[in-house]
Amino acid sequence: MTRDFKYVVISLFTWGFGEGMFMYFQPIYLEELGASPLSIGAILGIVGVAMTVVHIPAGYLSDRIGRRKLIWAGWLTGILTTGIMAAANSLAVFSVGIILYSVTLFVLAPLNSYVTSARGNLSVERAMTTTSAAFSFGAVMGPLVGGWIADSLGLRFIYFFAFGIFVLSSLLILQIKFQPPEKHLGNPSGELLKNRKFLVLLPLIFMVFFAMFFPQPLAPNFLKNQRAISLQNIGILGSITSLGNVLLNLVFGYLPIQLGLVLGQIFVGIYAALVWQTTQMPLLAAAYFLYGGYRSTRSILIAQVEKVVNKAQLGLAYGIAETVGGLALIAAPPLAGVLYSKNPNLIFSTTLLLLIPSLLLTIFRRKMPWNT
Repeated sequence: MTRDFKYVVISLFTWGFGEGMFMYFQPIYLEELGASPLSIGAILGIVGVAMTVVHIPAGYLSDRIGRRKLIWAGWLTGILTTGIMAAANSLAVFSVGIILYSVTLFVLAPLNSYVTSARGNLSVERAMTTTSAAFSFGAVMGPLVGGWIADSLGLRFIYFFAFGIFVLSSLLILQIKFQPPEKHLGNPSGELLKNRKFLVLLPLIFMVFFAMFFPQPLAPNFLKNQRAISLQNIGILGSITSLGNVLLNLVFGYLPIQLGLVLGQIFVGIYAALVWQTTQMPLLAAAYFLYGGYRSTRSILIAQVEKVVNKAQLGLAYGIAETVGGLALIAAPPLAGVLYSKNPNLIFSTTLLLLIPSLLLTIFRRKMPWNT
Protein backbone atom coordinates (compact mmCIF):
# COMPACT_ATOMS: atom_id res chain seq x y z
CA MET A 1 0.00 0.00 0.00
CA THR A 2 1.19 3.52 -0.74
CA ARG A 3 1.34 6.21 1.95
CA ASP A 4 -1.71 8.05 0.62
CA PHE A 5 -3.71 4.85 0.27
CA LYS A 6 -3.03 4.11 3.96
CA TYR A 7 -4.25 7.56 5.01
CA VAL A 8 -7.45 7.05 3.00
CA VAL A 9 -8.00 3.64 4.59
CA ILE A 10 -7.49 4.92 8.15
CA SER A 11 -9.66 7.97 7.58
CA LEU A 12 -12.44 5.82 6.13
CA PHE A 13 -12.17 3.53 9.14
CA THR A 14 -12.79 6.40 11.56
CA TRP A 15 -15.55 7.88 9.38
CA GLY A 16 -17.24 4.49 9.25
CA PHE A 17 -17.21 4.37 13.05
CA GLY A 18 -18.83 7.78 13.32
CA GLU A 19 -21.44 7.19 10.62
CA GLY A 20 -22.19 3.72 11.95
CA MET A 21 -23.18 5.27 15.27
CA PHE A 22 -26.27 6.88 13.79
CA MET A 23 -26.98 5.56 10.28
CA TYR A 24 -28.90 2.45 11.33
CA PHE A 25 -31.04 4.53 13.69
CA GLN A 26 -31.98 7.29 11.23
CA PRO A 27 -35.44 5.88 10.31
CA ILE A 28 -36.24 5.28 13.99
CA TYR A 29 -35.19 8.79 15.02
CA LEU A 30 -37.26 10.24 12.18
CA GLU A 31 -40.22 8.28 13.51
CA GLU A 32 -39.47 9.57 17.03
CA LEU A 33 -39.55 13.13 15.69
CA GLY A 34 -43.02 12.51 14.23
CA ALA A 35 -42.44 11.15 10.71
CA SER A 36 -44.83 8.51 9.33
CA PRO A 37 -43.59 5.57 7.19
CA LEU A 38 -44.64 7.50 4.07
CA SER A 39 -42.80 10.59 5.30
CA ILE A 40 -39.69 8.54 6.09
CA GLY A 41 -39.78 7.06 2.60
CA ALA A 42 -40.21 10.53 1.10
CA ILE A 43 -37.36 12.02 3.14
CA LEU A 44 -35.04 9.17 2.22
CA GLY A 45 -36.12 9.57 -1.39
CA ILE A 46 -35.08 13.24 -1.26
CA VAL A 47 -31.81 12.08 0.27
CA GLY A 48 -31.41 9.84 -2.75
CA VAL A 49 -32.00 12.80 -5.08
CA ALA A 50 -29.43 14.90 -3.22
CA MET A 51 -26.89 12.10 -3.38
CA THR A 52 -27.51 11.51 -7.05
CA VAL A 53 -27.28 15.00 -8.52
CA VAL A 54 -23.82 15.69 -7.08
CA HIS A 55 -21.83 12.81 -8.58
CA ILE A 56 -21.38 14.01 -12.17
CA PRO A 57 -20.34 17.58 -11.28
CA ALA A 58 -17.94 16.24 -8.63
CA GLY A 59 -16.47 13.69 -11.02
CA TYR A 60 -16.06 16.31 -13.73
CA LEU A 61 -14.38 18.76 -11.36
CA SER A 62 -12.05 16.10 -9.99
CA ASP A 63 -10.77 15.50 -13.53
CA ARG A 64 -10.22 19.24 -13.98
CA ILE A 65 -8.98 20.69 -10.66
CA GLY A 66 -7.72 17.57 -8.92
CA ARG A 67 -9.28 14.98 -6.64
CA ARG A 68 -7.87 16.09 -3.29
CA LYS A 69 -9.82 19.37 -3.13
CA LEU A 70 -13.11 17.54 -3.64
CA ILE A 71 -12.21 14.90 -1.06
CA TRP A 72 -11.33 17.53 1.54
CA ALA A 73 -14.56 19.41 0.80
CA GLY A 74 -16.57 16.20 1.31
CA TRP A 75 -15.07 15.49 4.72
CA LEU A 76 -15.47 19.05 5.99
CA THR A 77 -19.07 19.20 4.74
CA GLY A 78 -19.76 16.02 6.69
CA ILE A 79 -18.62 17.69 9.92
CA LEU A 80 -20.86 20.71 9.34
CA THR A 81 -23.98 18.72 8.46
CA THR A 82 -23.57 16.30 11.37
CA GLY A 83 -23.47 19.37 13.61
CA ILE A 84 -26.81 20.44 12.15
CA MET A 85 -28.35 17.04 12.89
CA ALA A 86 -27.00 17.10 16.44
CA ALA A 87 -28.36 20.59 17.09
CA ALA A 88 -31.78 19.93 15.50
CA ASN A 89 -34.78 19.74 17.83
CA SER A 90 -37.50 19.36 15.18
CA LEU A 91 -38.29 17.05 12.29
CA ALA A 92 -37.90 19.84 9.73
CA VAL A 93 -34.42 20.91 10.85
CA PHE A 94 -33.23 17.34 11.29
CA SER A 95 -34.51 16.44 7.83
CA VAL A 96 -32.54 19.34 6.37
CA GLY A 97 -29.46 18.01 8.17
CA ILE A 98 -29.96 14.51 6.74
CA ILE A 99 -30.40 15.85 3.23
CA LEU A 100 -27.33 18.08 3.45
CA TYR A 101 -25.29 15.24 4.94
CA SER A 102 -26.24 13.07 1.99
CA VAL A 103 -24.70 15.66 -0.34
CA THR A 104 -21.30 14.64 1.03
CA LEU A 105 -21.61 11.52 -1.09
CA PHE A 106 -20.28 13.64 -3.95
CA VAL A 107 -16.90 12.57 -2.58
CA LEU A 108 -17.30 9.06 -4.03
CA ALA A 109 -16.25 9.80 -7.61
CA PRO A 110 -13.15 11.83 -6.61
CA LEU A 111 -12.32 9.28 -3.91
CA ASN A 112 -12.67 6.33 -6.29
CA SER A 113 -10.42 8.11 -8.78
CA TYR A 114 -7.89 8.94 -6.07
CA VAL A 115 -7.85 5.35 -4.80
CA THR A 116 -7.49 4.01 -8.35
CA SER A 117 -4.34 6.11 -8.80
CA ALA A 118 -2.94 5.59 -5.27
CA ARG A 119 -3.56 1.83 -5.08
CA GLY A 120 0.03 0.80 -5.83
CA ASN A 121 0.23 -2.86 -6.86
CA LEU A 122 -3.36 -3.69 -5.91
CA SER A 123 -5.96 -4.42 -8.57
CA VAL A 124 -8.78 -1.91 -8.81
CA GLU A 125 -11.23 -4.47 -7.38
CA ARG A 126 -8.90 -5.16 -4.43
CA ALA A 127 -8.38 -1.44 -3.81
CA MET A 128 -12.11 -0.72 -3.89
CA THR A 129 -13.05 -3.62 -1.65
CA THR A 130 -10.21 -2.76 0.77
CA THR A 131 -11.36 0.84 1.23
CA SER A 132 -14.95 -0.36 1.56
CA ALA A 133 -13.82 -2.92 4.14
CA ALA A 134 -11.98 -0.22 6.10
CA PHE A 135 -15.12 1.93 6.26
CA SER A 136 -17.19 -1.08 7.28
CA PHE A 137 -14.65 -2.22 9.88
CA GLY A 138 -15.03 1.15 11.58
CA ALA A 139 -18.79 0.77 11.35
CA VAL A 140 -18.67 -2.55 13.22
CA MET A 141 -18.36 -0.78 16.58
CA GLY A 142 -20.37 2.30 15.63
CA PRO A 143 -23.87 0.80 15.93
CA LEU A 144 -22.98 -0.94 19.20
CA VAL A 145 -21.81 2.32 20.73
CA GLY A 146 -24.70 4.19 19.13
CA GLY A 147 -27.25 1.70 20.48
CA TRP A 148 -25.80 1.97 23.97
CA ILE A 149 -25.84 5.79 23.83
CA ALA A 150 -29.40 5.78 22.45
CA ASP A 151 -30.68 3.53 25.25
CA SER A 152 -28.76 5.48 27.91
CA LEU A 153 -29.04 9.11 26.80
CA GLY A 154 -31.42 9.16 23.84
CA LEU A 155 -31.03 8.95 20.07
CA ARG A 156 -30.13 12.62 19.67
CA PHE A 157 -26.86 12.28 21.60
CA ILE A 158 -25.31 9.85 19.15
CA TYR A 159 -24.96 12.73 16.66
CA PHE A 160 -22.84 14.75 19.09
CA PHE A 161 -20.47 11.82 19.55
CA ALA A 162 -20.34 11.22 15.78
CA PHE A 163 -19.42 14.89 15.25
CA GLY A 164 -16.25 14.43 17.30
CA ILE A 165 -15.29 11.27 15.43
CA PHE A 166 -15.70 13.07 12.09
CA VAL A 167 -13.32 15.82 13.20
CA LEU A 168 -10.64 13.16 13.81
CA SER A 169 -11.31 11.52 10.45
CA SER A 170 -10.97 14.89 8.70
CA LEU A 171 -7.60 15.55 10.33
CA LEU A 172 -6.39 12.27 8.82
CA ILE A 173 -7.70 12.87 5.29
CA LEU A 174 -6.04 16.30 5.25
CA GLN A 175 -2.69 14.45 5.14
CA ILE A 176 -3.12 12.99 1.64
CA LYS A 177 -0.97 14.36 -1.18
CA PHE A 178 -2.12 16.17 -4.31
CA GLN A 179 -2.65 14.18 -7.51
CA PRO A 180 -2.35 16.28 -10.69
CA PRO A 181 -5.26 15.91 -13.13
CA GLU A 182 -4.72 13.70 -16.17
CA LYS A 183 -4.34 15.62 -19.44
CA HIS A 184 -6.95 14.86 -22.08
CA LEU A 185 -7.89 16.36 -25.43
CA GLY A 186 -11.41 16.40 -26.78
CA ASN A 187 -14.82 16.23 -25.09
CA PRO A 188 -14.78 13.61 -22.29
CA SER A 189 -18.54 13.59 -21.74
CA GLY A 190 -19.22 13.20 -25.46
CA GLU A 191 -16.76 10.33 -25.71
CA LEU A 192 -18.32 8.54 -22.75
CA LEU A 193 -21.77 8.76 -24.33
CA LYS A 194 -20.33 6.93 -27.37
CA ASN A 195 -18.56 4.29 -25.28
CA ARG A 196 -20.74 1.19 -25.73
CA LYS A 197 -18.92 -0.88 -23.12
CA PHE A 198 -19.50 1.86 -20.54
CA LEU A 199 -23.15 2.35 -21.53
CA VAL A 200 -23.89 -1.38 -21.30
CA LEU A 201 -22.66 -1.40 -17.70
CA LEU A 202 -24.99 1.36 -16.48
CA PRO A 203 -28.37 -0.51 -16.63
CA LEU A 204 -26.90 -3.37 -14.62
CA ILE A 205 -25.66 -0.94 -11.98
CA PHE A 206 -29.16 0.51 -11.67
CA MET A 207 -30.94 -2.84 -11.46
CA VAL A 208 -28.56 -4.36 -8.94
CA PHE A 209 -28.43 -1.27 -6.73
CA PHE A 210 -32.23 -0.93 -6.73
CA ALA A 211 -32.93 -4.57 -5.88
CA MET A 212 -30.26 -4.82 -3.19
CA PHE A 213 -31.01 -1.48 -1.51
CA PHE A 214 -34.81 -1.86 -1.53
CA PRO A 215 -35.28 -3.69 1.83
CA GLN A 216 -32.74 -1.63 3.78
CA PRO A 217 -34.37 1.78 4.53
CA LEU A 218 -37.35 0.52 6.55
CA ALA A 219 -35.92 -2.73 7.90
CA PRO A 220 -35.06 -1.13 11.30
CA ASN A 221 -38.66 0.10 11.64
CA PHE A 222 -39.94 -3.37 10.72
CA LEU A 223 -37.76 -4.97 13.39
CA LYS A 224 -38.79 -2.44 16.03
CA ASN A 225 -42.50 -2.21 15.27
CA GLN A 226 -43.40 -5.63 13.86
CA ARG A 227 -40.83 -7.80 15.63
CA ALA A 228 -40.36 -5.85 18.92
CA ILE A 229 -36.56 -5.85 18.60
CA SER A 230 -34.88 -3.40 21.01
CA LEU A 231 -32.79 -0.46 19.85
CA GLN A 232 -29.70 -2.03 21.37
CA ASN A 233 -30.27 -5.26 19.44
CA ILE A 234 -30.89 -3.29 16.25
CA GLY A 235 -27.54 -1.62 16.90
CA ILE A 236 -25.96 -5.06 17.31
CA LEU A 237 -27.44 -6.15 13.99
CA GLY A 238 -26.03 -3.02 12.38
CA SER A 239 -22.60 -3.91 13.71
CA ILE A 240 -22.97 -7.43 12.35
CA THR A 241 -23.78 -5.98 8.93
CA SER A 242 -20.59 -3.93 9.12
CA LEU A 243 -18.64 -7.04 10.09
CA GLY A 244 -20.16 -8.78 7.09
CA ASN A 245 -19.14 -5.82 4.95
CA VAL A 246 -15.54 -6.16 6.15
CA LEU A 247 -15.15 -9.89 5.70
CA LEU A 248 -17.16 -10.20 2.48
CA ASN A 249 -15.33 -7.26 0.91
CA LEU A 250 -11.99 -8.85 1.68
CA VAL A 251 -13.11 -12.27 0.39
CA PHE A 252 -14.89 -10.92 -2.70
CA GLY A 253 -11.76 -9.01 -3.66
CA TYR A 254 -10.12 -12.39 -4.40
CA LEU A 255 -13.08 -14.05 -6.15
CA PRO A 256 -13.76 -14.03 -9.88
CA ILE A 257 -15.73 -10.86 -10.55
CA GLN A 258 -18.93 -12.46 -11.83
CA LEU A 259 -19.02 -14.97 -8.96
CA GLY A 260 -18.72 -12.16 -6.42
CA LEU A 261 -21.56 -10.23 -8.04
CA VAL A 262 -23.85 -13.28 -8.07
CA LEU A 263 -23.07 -14.28 -4.48
CA GLY A 264 -23.66 -10.73 -3.23
CA GLN A 265 -27.16 -10.66 -4.69
CA ILE A 266 -27.99 -14.14 -3.40
CA PHE A 267 -26.85 -13.11 0.08
CA VAL A 268 -29.17 -10.09 0.05
CA GLY A 269 -32.02 -12.38 -1.01
CA ILE A 270 -31.32 -14.63 1.99
CA TYR A 271 -31.23 -11.52 4.20
CA ALA A 272 -34.66 -10.40 2.99
CA ALA A 273 -36.16 -13.86 3.50
CA LEU A 274 -34.79 -14.23 7.03
CA VAL A 275 -35.78 -10.75 8.25
CA TRP A 276 -39.23 -11.35 6.80
CA GLN A 277 -39.78 -14.76 8.37
CA THR A 278 -37.90 -14.98 11.68
CA THR A 279 -37.65 -13.27 15.06
CA GLN A 280 -34.71 -15.32 16.34
CA MET A 281 -31.64 -13.18 16.97
CA PRO A 282 -29.13 -15.81 15.72
CA LEU A 283 -30.94 -16.01 12.37
CA LEU A 284 -31.32 -12.24 12.20
CA ALA A 285 -27.60 -11.95 12.93
CA ALA A 286 -26.87 -14.31 10.02
CA ALA A 287 -29.18 -12.25 7.80
CA TYR A 288 -27.49 -8.98 8.64
CA PHE A 289 -24.05 -10.49 8.16
CA LEU A 290 -25.04 -11.61 4.66
CA TYR A 291 -26.38 -8.15 3.86
CA GLY A 292 -22.73 -7.15 3.78
CA GLY A 293 -22.85 -8.57 0.27
CA TYR A 294 -24.57 -5.34 -0.82
CA ARG A 295 -21.52 -3.17 -0.23
CA SER A 296 -19.18 -5.81 -1.71
CA THR A 297 -21.25 -6.07 -4.87
CA ARG A 298 -21.46 -2.30 -5.11
CA SER A 299 -17.67 -1.93 -4.89
CA ILE A 300 -17.05 -4.60 -7.52
CA LEU A 301 -19.58 -3.15 -9.95
CA ILE A 302 -18.23 0.39 -9.68
CA ALA A 303 -14.67 -0.94 -10.12
CA GLN A 304 -15.62 -2.19 -13.60
CA VAL A 305 -15.78 1.42 -14.82
CA GLU A 306 -11.97 1.63 -14.81
CA LYS A 307 -11.78 -1.20 -17.36
CA VAL A 308 -13.72 0.61 -20.08
CA VAL A 309 -12.64 4.29 -19.92
CA ASN A 310 -9.35 6.15 -20.12
CA LYS A 311 -7.73 7.74 -17.07
CA ALA A 312 -8.54 11.31 -18.03
CA GLN A 313 -12.27 10.45 -18.00
CA LEU A 314 -12.16 8.39 -14.83
CA GLY A 315 -13.64 10.93 -12.43
CA LEU A 316 -16.52 11.79 -14.76
CA ALA A 317 -17.14 8.12 -15.55
CA TYR A 318 -17.24 7.22 -11.86
CA GLY A 319 -19.57 10.18 -11.34
CA ILE A 320 -21.97 8.96 -14.03
CA ALA A 321 -21.91 5.42 -12.63
CA GLU A 322 -22.59 6.69 -9.10
CA THR A 323 -25.43 8.85 -10.47
CA VAL A 324 -27.07 5.84 -12.08
CA GLY A 325 -26.68 3.94 -8.83
CA GLY A 326 -28.09 6.95 -6.99
CA LEU A 327 -31.23 6.83 -9.13
CA ALA A 328 -31.91 3.49 -7.48
CA LEU A 329 -31.54 5.14 -4.07
CA ILE A 330 -34.08 7.77 -5.13
CA ALA A 331 -36.66 5.29 -6.36
CA ALA A 332 -36.38 2.56 -3.73
CA PRO A 333 -37.30 4.32 -0.41
CA PRO A 334 -40.59 5.97 -1.52
CA LEU A 335 -41.80 2.73 -3.09
CA ALA A 336 -40.75 0.80 0.01
CA GLY A 337 -42.62 3.36 2.14
CA VAL A 338 -45.83 2.88 0.14
CA LEU A 339 -45.60 -0.91 0.42
CA TYR A 340 -44.74 -0.72 4.13
CA SER A 341 -47.84 1.40 4.79
CA LYS A 342 -50.02 -1.19 3.08
CA ASN A 343 -48.30 -4.25 4.52
CA PRO A 344 -44.81 -4.17 6.08
CA ASN A 345 -44.08 -7.69 4.82
CA LEU A 346 -44.29 -6.55 1.20
CA ILE A 347 -40.89 -4.85 1.22
CA PHE A 348 -39.17 -8.22 1.66
CA SER A 349 -41.24 -10.29 -0.76
CA THR A 350 -40.81 -7.53 -3.35
CA THR A 351 -37.03 -7.62 -2.82
CA LEU A 352 -36.94 -11.31 -3.69
CA LEU A 353 -38.85 -10.64 -6.90
CA LEU A 354 -36.57 -7.73 -7.85
CA LEU A 355 -33.44 -9.83 -7.45
CA ILE A 356 -34.51 -12.32 -10.12
CA PRO A 357 -33.99 -10.08 -13.20
CA SER A 358 -30.82 -8.48 -11.78
CA LEU A 359 -29.31 -11.93 -11.17
CA LEU A 360 -30.27 -13.14 -14.64
CA LEU A 361 -28.70 -10.08 -16.25
CA THR A 362 -25.52 -10.54 -14.19
CA ILE A 363 -25.20 -14.19 -15.18
CA PHE A 364 -26.21 -14.18 -18.83
CA ARG A 365 -25.33 -10.75 -20.23
CA ARG A 366 -22.11 -11.32 -22.19
CA LYS A 367 -21.14 -7.75 -23.05
CA MET A 368 -19.83 -6.84 -19.62
CA PRO A 369 -16.29 -5.76 -18.61
CA TRP A 370 -15.56 -9.01 -16.80
CA ASN A 371 -16.38 -10.98 -19.98
CA THR A 372 -14.10 -8.96 -22.28
